[in-house]
Amino acid sequence: MRPLLSAVLLLLQVVIGVQTVLVVVPVTVTDGRGQAVSGLRQENFRVYEDGRPRPIEAFHHGDAAVTLGLIVDRSQSMRSKGAALLIAVSALLQSSRPRDELFAVEVNDHATLALPAAQPFTRDAKALAATLVASPAGGRTALYDGVAEGLRQLERGPAEKHALIVVSDGGDNASRETYKGIRALARRSNAVIYAIGLLGTPPAEEDENAGLLKRLCRDTGGIAFFPRTIDEVGPMATEIGRDLREQYTLGFTPGERPGGPAFRRIRVTVTAPGLGRLHVRTRSGYLAGG
Repeated sequence: MRPLLSAVLLLLQVVIGVQTVLVVVPVTVTDGRGQAVSGLRQENFRVYEDGRPRPIEAFHHGDAAVTLGLIVDRSQSMRSKGAALLIAVSALLQSSRPRDELFAVEVNDHATLALPAAQPFTRDAKALAATLVASPAGGRTALYDGVAEGLRQLERGPAEKHALIVVSDGGDNASRETYKGIRALARRSNAVIYAIGLLGTPPAEEDENAGLLKRLCRDTGGIAFFPRTIDEVGPMATEIGRDLREQYTLGFTPGERPGGPAFRRIRVTVTAPGLGRLHVRTRSGYLAGG
């Protein structure tokens, strides 16, 4: 990475860390076939905050280090899906880069960080995968608690980009956290949430909740995948890794508004003559002053 880009991304990380100045907006752009579009420039983008245009003050596209957290459902409802879960975890970690900072949260009756407290992150994808493989399935599902723990851990992450990937059937029957609470945490963060939903064949089990996974991802600019067969799990996990690497990152200064914390909606448009109709995926907004 060029020194200037590194300096810009470091500045983004610092200012977001103290919740001032710049709002970071990860953006994925695809064409009519669903393929990622590369080569766009800052002038191709427009950012709107609550419908008002905001000048783009930082721009980056290309591979960058990621603080990446896996939220791995190890509850009883996942016992029959163990093979698919292990394929997903393995493929996701294989898509990481040596400079990425990795961690995992295991979810059953409680949400537990997979790494020791003295080691909040690792760059050893194989060691992290081995830790997750060794955990047996059992208990209820505290998925909200797991996502909340992951979002809090991301705040400590040193990399320029932050992402969570949930591997679960989407059910929750043991959390203290609520969906409203984790949505607020996500809106204060610049994290993108993805999911691989491992659902049973119809009729769906009562512990499954595809809608929850879709909402979590849509609100942050990520996407939820639902493989129909075990053969689709690995390619979908690889697609998440590719999506992370091909994102554009925009930064803008919030408009001044009176009052306390408030949710501000974000809209991003792309104009690129000759490329046909393009599709933009990004976070729905952010919590200002939170």
